[in-house]
Amino acid sequence: MYKNIIRPVLFKFSPEKIHGIVFNGLKTTEKLGFRSFVKLMFHIENEKLERNVFGINFPNPVGLAAGLDKDAEVFDVLGNMGFGFIEVGTVTPKAQPGNEKPRMFRLINDSALINRMGFNNLGLEAMVEKLKNKKTKIIIGGNIGKNKITTNEDAVLDYIKGFEALYSYVDYFVVNVSSPNTPNLRELQEKEPLTNLLGKLMKINLSKPIQKPILLKIAPDLTNTQIDDIIDIVKTTKIAGIVATNTTIYRDNLSYSKNVIDNFGDGGLSGKPLTKRSTEVVKYISEKSGNSIPIIAAGGVMSPQDALDKLNAGASLVQVYTGFIYNGPSFAKKINKYILTQI
Repeated sequence: MYKNIIRPVLFKFSPEKIHGIVFNGLKTTEKLGFRSFVKLMFHIENEKLERNVFGINFPNPVGLAAGLDKDAEVFDVLGNMGFGFIEVGTVTPKAQPGNEKPRMFRLINDSALINRMGFNNLGLEAMVEKLKNKKTKIIIGGNIGKNKITTNEDAVLDYIKGFEALYSYVDYFVVNVSSPNTPNLRELQEKEPLTNLLGKLMKINLSKPIQKPILLKIAPDLTNTQIDDIIDIVKTTKIAGIVATNTTIYRDNLSYSKNVIDNFGDGGLSGKPLTKRSTEVVKYISEKSGNSIPIIAAGGVMSPQDALDKLNAGASLVQVYTGFIYNGPSFAKKINKYILTQI
């Protein structure tokens, strides 16, 4: 029903407009006390789905990637839609509007999205206030970034602010240095600045009474040599794992004409065109590290089989975003049911 009736109606609106409409609907659902009904509709509980990864017990391996619930507005109700965990953010120390609109585009024929949101968010203080009111036991990841006006030389301070502010309210952290939509951000993936950034975060983490897992989210556009450097950095800094991958800047194998794609402009491509590459990165990291680095696989999970392929490639957990938009609210449930048939 979602694909044939609901989605065509939703897709008549611009992506950002329908995002606002859907979020208002989710908030209303929460206010009216329909949480139990949502959970009954979409949630699966089965001990065979449970995973213990970097010290956290996940009820199932399917999570919602950062970018959808940027300001931690509806994580409780989303958590009842069958997800084992929700990642909020990317959040920056100060609120910022992001890039000019329009900044998100659907490529329906390719089951894809292009976005250049630019870390639009309400800032750390607003997110903390939302997280303080958490009503469920859903596992929360905090995806942290730097403000657009912060130089790369001062970026470490922004990430430290994010870690300190969210430390008491999230279960794990993801350091986002791989978004293509903040100028020069991806330069922080280079070996020296990345080692410095993660090293300082881990030093603060180790000073805490309880250490929170810190993961690094990487781009799919890295070369194998760059991924080798990432693996070395993870081992050197002893962070908990990797999220692979973010969106891609490439526009390969799309069905639309070059003129149409050029009119969309810059931004990160997500969805089906990213499926193969993100799985390749997962497999490479797993094999190169001797399966010693926990991986959350993201990027191009558009079907239950895509999720299983990433788990079989070496991922411990998977995340969906574009697949959730194209497949609807029962997507996590469908993935979990499919995984159960393969166990």
